[in-house]
Amino acid sequence: MADDLVLYTNPQSRGRIARWMMEEIGQPYKTEVIDYASTMKSPGYLAVNPMGKVPALRHGDAIVTETAAICAYLADAFPQARLAPPPGDRLRAPYYRWLFFSAGPVEAAISNKALGFVVPPDRERMIGYGNVAQVMNVLEAAVSQGSYLVGDSFSAADVYVGSQIGFGLMFGTFEKRPAFEQYWQRISARPAFARAKDLDEAIIARQKKAAG
Repeated sequence: MADDLVLYTNPQSRGRIARWMMEEIGQPYKTEVIDYASTMKSPGYLAVNPMGKVPALRHGDAIVTETAAICAYLADAFPQARLAPPPGDRLRAPYYRWLFFSAGPVEAAISNKALGFVVPPDRERMIGYGNVAQVMNVLEAAVSQGSYLVGDSFSAADVYVGSQIGFGLMFGTFEKRPAFEQYWQRISARPAFARAKDLDEAIIARQKKAAG
């Protein structure tokens, strides 16, 4: 059908963030599990995402890649889910700010930290995030200002930013600051998160069983 939603994902990837977002919008969708060892770099999937990365989303004949973009797209495509401030609302400012702060400075800072790369102090002005400590302090302040990042309502920004924090706490790339732990505990209690987690864990279980 023209409006079919298809999520291309792998349960051991950032696709978990997109899965959570899919569960939040409450629309039927199909899942295509992309395997790292085979289909991830296949011609068929490279036609969807030339980067050979997951997740990706197909909505009818439209394709969206990049996890933050998928979250933002779905929030606007399905406004009835109330996962983004309406166009023209001033709350779009913090919504965009924190969504893309996490996709840009946070992602880059944490990736470099995981790889053991430290920006020399005299080169920090060349790097969008400056240094890891500065990024963590700004993010801590953002999640400490209220229950959610955008006004009084849960949004796609919380899905994306919260997932980054949740992954970071799990894998040790984020400091276990109380503000991060409390924020993650709060938003990961949502039913949509639990559904998404169960779906991905079921895929992993089937993969392990098939592998013997």
